[in-house]
Amino acid sequence: MKRHGSIMISLLIAGIIALAGPAWAQDIKARMRDRLPVIVALKAGGVVGENNQGFLTILKQGTDKKDAVAAENQDRRIIYTAIAKKQGTTPALVGQRRALQIAEKADPGTMIQEADGKWRKK
Repeated sequence: MKRHGSIMISLLIAGIIALAGPAWAQDIKARMRDRLPVIVALKAGGVVGENNQGFLTILKQGTDKKDAVAAENQDRRIIYTAIAKKQGTTPALVGQRRALQIAEKADPGTMIQEADGKWRKK
């Protein structure tokens, strides 16, 4: 399970290293890597899911890990914005495309939001 999460982070960061310089990208990569065990556990427990915009959504209230989810989403937002700028598109479109990639690579049992807004367990 952790392997897939690492692959997803690597895919997300791969393009950004060339966009904004190694130090900036490496900082985000390190933060995401450090949060990975928490995010993987939250997904495995069905507490969070991957929404159709490329971000995490809290599905079960009462988690004490809201800060980790917010930080993950903020780093994803930064990455999507940088990619959008480079590609001449919008961060929203980058996030939607990324959501499709995340859904495809997600571990079994991960909650995924479909394009129509409905949630399903992979």
